[in-house]
Amino acid sequence: MQTYVYRRLLLAIPTVFGVTVLIFVAMRVLPGDPLEIIVGEAEGVYVLSDEELEAARRSLGLDKPLYLQYLSWMRDVFSGDLGRSFWTEKPIREIIQRRGPITGEIALLSIILSWVIGLPIGMIAAMRRNSLLDYASRFFVTLFLAIPSFWLGLTFILVTVVFFTWKPPITIIYFWDDPIKNLQITLGPAIAVGVGMAAFIARMARAQLLEVLREDYVRTARAKGMAEKLVVWRHVLRNALLPVITVSGLQFASLLGGSVAVERAFSVPGLGTALVQGITERDWMLIQNLVLLYAIIFVLINLIIDLTYSWIDPRIRYQ
Repeated sequence: MQTYVYRRLLLAIPTVFGVTVLIFVAMRVLPGDPLEIIVGEAEGVYVLSDEELEAARRSLGLDKPLYLQYLSWMRDVFSGDLGRSFWTEKPIREIIQRRGPITGEIALLSIILSWVIGLPIGMIAAMRRNSLLDYASRFFVTLFLAIPSFWLGLTFILVTVVFFTWKPPITIIYFWDDPIKNLQITLGPAIAVGVGMAAFIARMARAQLLEVLREDYVRTARAKGMAEKLVVWRHVLRNALLPVITVSGLQFASLLGGSVAVERAFSVPGLGTALVQGITERDWMLIQNLVLLYAIIFVLINLIIDLTYSWIDPRIRYQ
């Protein structure tokens, strides 16, 4: 098991390195100079001369060769100094620490909700194949797969505001400070995202369960007289969960990166909203570090998925 873990960790290191290079190059080849944009926005109030613009560029290290800029960025990342936003002048580390818990909580609640709803529906549909329950579940699964999460979010807001006069807090409130008010911020986006994810989980679980139910070892277990519930829990479900875990892990990593549409719909000040603001304002320092954070999250989630695979199916460790 330790050898398997070490192999996966060694594979993750060059992946992260490659991602940092791609992010760095992409931010340098994009058109537009952030400093010139700032000057343009400030025209008529405070305009930098060419000398002042060059001095600002030197202070940010933008006049150095690209490889030195990259090494400087890596040094800052490893030291925990992610720089400052061009527009707000706030430390990017502080922005991530402030907004990250909200996005993380929405992602976690969405995943939990998707499993609580989607997995039982998928199991019932597979075990009652071609029954009324199966047809009904397939109809609703297809329906919620076709509905965008941001539209569900807007509908949720409309219903709760009109019929229940619900007004979510407009400031960031963490769960450990006030659980009730915090859930008023995060529960709506979690439901809007989780319902769509639950539909995908249900569809995936049904397909995998039907495939596993046809395996020889399942027929053998039934022939031995094992109860149907034990067959499902001991033999079928465990082997059918591998693709479901993969999908859930990727969805969780995606949500941690920021569910932009839902956060915008609910006006949630999370990481997705910060990324949109950074792109709109060409705040490349903020964009660069947020994209790096998302990439590291994806790599770590994939690593956790691989380790979970080996725990569920020990044969994977020896491949």
